[in-house]
Amino acid sequence: MTPADDDLRADFAPWEYWQTASPEQRADQGDRIAELRGRGLTIGTDCVVSRLAAVHPEALVLGDRSSVAAHAHLTGDVVLGADCSVNVAAAVRGRVRIGRAVRIGAHTSVLGFEHGFADLEREIFRQPLSSTGITIGDDVWLGSHVVVLDGVRIGSHAVVGAGSVVTKSVPEWAVVVGNPARVVRDRRTSAPGTAGTAGTARTAGAAGGPDALTDRLRGFAQRATAELPQILAAAWVDGLYRDAPSAPATVRAHGDAVELADLLLGGPPAQLTRAEHVARLRALQDPVSGLVAERGGAGEPVPDAEPASSAKPQLPDQSRAYHVLSVGYALDLLGSSFEHPVRAVTVLSPGELVGLLDGLPWRTNAWGAGALVDSVGTALTWARLGGHPTPAGLVDTLVGWLTTHREPASGLWGSAAGELLEPVNGTYRAVRGTLAQWGVPVGGQDRLIDTVLERADQIGRASGTTACDALDVVHLLWWAASTGPEHRRAEIDAVPSAVLARALSAWVPGRGVPFAPGREPSLQGTEMWLAVVWYAADLLGCADALGYRPRGVHRPEPALSL
Repeated sequence: MTPADDDLRADFAPWEYWQTASPEQRADQGDRIAELRGRGLTIGTDCVVSRLAAVHPEALVLGDRSSVAAHAHLTGDVVLGADCSVNVAAAVRGRVRIGRAVRIGAHTSVLGFEHGFADLEREIFRQPLSSTGITIGDDVWLGSHVVVLDGVRIGSHAVVGAGSVVTKSVPEWAVVVGNPARVVRDRRTSAPGTAGTAGTARTAGAAGGPDALTDRLRGFAQRATAELPQILAAAWVDGLYRDAPSAPATVRAHGDAVELADLLLGGPPAQLTRAEHVARLRALQDPVSGLVAERGGAGEPVPDAEPASSAKPQLPDQSRAYHVLSVGYALDLLGSSFEHPVRAVTVLSPGELVGLLDGLPWRTNAWGAGALVDSVGTALTWARLGGHPTPAGLVDTLVGWLTTHREPASGLWGSAAGELLEPVNGTYRAVRGTLAQWGVPVGGQDRLIDTVLERADQIGRASGTTACDALDVVHLLWWAASTGPEHRRAEIDAVPSAVLARALSAWVPGRGVPFAPGREPSLQGTEMWLAVVWYAADLLGCADALGYRPRGVHRPEPALSL
């Protein structure tokens, strides 16, 4: 080994630093650490940070005995526990939280942010960044050339094979490989696919085991994709979309048509061009309130009865409230957005918002209360994404109100005494439009799981399960299981298995799925049950077999990072 090689060894193999570094190198490393601490960064004892590493974070915590090798790149808001190593040319960027004893292989990228690209008229590099953040547990090994994408959580003791691209959360003890990364085994067993959380293929009571379930999911999605053009054509009557051919034309039906076509066909419904869809949907918005009313008898929207500038602030009625979601997300999928902010919400002061939230019927109509919170959160999302101004602190006020008004014993918003339909459905809507839509983790997930499992048992004993009933349960279980620790995993798995047993047999050829048994197949029922199937399949680790992933109202990823 030449002297030059000796000089570089400590930079390229920092885990050997204290055994190989010369006295001069040790003194220089002491200066390096002092410089980093002088910049306000938190560096533990016996750490090594190569001078050849680019360390330019907004905030950094480096635990005791951790090391950063040559050509590594650290930016953003990064926390690494004790005994971690960031090896040669690895990048750790964005909002990243890493536990103790984690090894990050050479040329691996842990990217806790992403570029927006929804605006088709702006270059991608000019569009805003978002960050949900990445969480990595203790004792994790990321091999060389791994890519971990924003929003992922990697459980403790997991191993990610070289060259893998991690797009969804990884269970504790799992070994994952591939692009996208898939679980191939549990380190505690010799059997493939037995790790215990979402993202792992498990039988969980599914008839025939995981292979049979995968085949059924694939067949279901293929049939839905093949028949969707026929279903959309039948719903297009007299130049407007109807939930079913015999139903009246509605605003939501147009939104559901766009969602379905995007989900299964990868583009807008064929009845109009993309530009025509955008023009029609944008024209529905009232320029004063920013709301969208239901269609009148002639197919035109009903004008708003009261402008948003009314002296007494009021939240929109249920129809207008849901159109904030259905029209807003349809426009988003079409690469556009509302022309005007939803001023019925975005002009409220924090004090006015608190007064309105306090006045919602959480004890008597939790579903209605949660639905209105959903529309408020989504209106604020569109304002943020569209660059529309909102009063300072409005989003923080909503998150803070929800955090302090949750029922501790049940994990719900709304009373959990007696029948759970209202509070569970209301909690789903409130969470969907705020905490889940913004990637905000909260505690109390074990209690939420307990309550939702009780609600699932009520559904199992009843007939006539609606798409809302099923979606609210599987989404909340999915959300709680993905943002909290393991809890009652086997019982959680039994719920999506039972849901899939019903949903996969509910398709009516050429017509779709009814919203509830005994009803006519409809666009609403079809769109919602396709989302139910995805969430249920993802809880069992089989969603990839569907070949689709919701991107609209029921998208699993946050629409906006705070």
